[in-house]
Amino acid sequence: MNMENKVALVTGASSGIGEATAQRLSKAGYKVYGTSRRGGQPGQRSFDILPLDVTQDESVEAAVQKLMQLEGRIDLLVNNAGFGVAAAGAEENSIEQAQSIFDTNFFGMVRMIRAVVPHMRRQGSGRIINIGSVFGFLPMPYMALYAASKHAIEGYSESLDHELRTRGIRVSVIEPANTNTQFDANLLEPDAKLDEYREVRAAVTQKMKELVEAGDKPGVVADAVLKAALAARPKLRYPAGVRAGGLRWLRRFAPAGLVDAGIRKNLQLDASTVSRPRTPVLEK
Repeated sequence: MNMENKVALVTGASSGIGEATAQRLSKAGYKVYGTSRRGGQPGQRSFDILPLDVTQDESVEAAVQKLMQLEGRIDLLVNNAGFGVAAAGAEENSIEQAQSIFDTNFFGMVRMIRAVVPHMRRQGSGRIINIGSVFGFLPMPYMALYAASKHAIEGYSESLDHELRTRGIRVSVIEPANTNTQFDANLLEPDAKLDEYREVRAAVTQKMKELVEAGDKPGVVADAVLKAALAARPKLRYPAGVRAGGLRWLRRFAPAGLVDAGIRKNLQLDASTVSRPRTPVLEK
């Protein structure tokens, strides 16, 4: 496919998956603009950086308008901006924290799509690729808010693809497994910690650290993005890497009880380290 004059916009491109994706698209021939809340200095990367905060309507509109002034079109939008939540029981995160993670991970994506789709409709073509997660189709105990935000991306993307397909626009979701980035360096810590979860919280945190350290490189996800972007007949979902593909297969074909048991065993949720309430002694 001739990438000459194809313009891509990648959110959250200052590091990790976003940066790897922007570089991969640039190497493939796209004219790439990445975004970062802090902006970026010219000449440091193979792509330009625009300042953008996906949680602010005005910032989103300004960045998209700036890109349209520069290039006159947007052929590919990659929604990557997002953050995670440190391991915690669901009741250890306040409503304010739930709103915060959805405002970035989900509503940030919605804001970008609402700003870009009108331009793609007028062009009669475009690709939208949303970075999801294997946690968007598998439960993730002690990361309920993050998993919920990724489940929301899955549902929104599938509905949107049906709506836009007749306009020449296709939507895909990339589903990475654990990826070896600095993603876990800025995790949202629970603001209502309970002692009942202290031991299991520490155990799951350590397990997740090990999984991230052994995870795929960001380039694995970037390759999946490029594959979806260039596909003549794009699929809705693209697992990124062997591990993600295996988990997708298990979710689809393995008995639910087996998947459930595997999750609990992998995270050692039934180990003796998990705090359990004492059984009350009833006086006669």
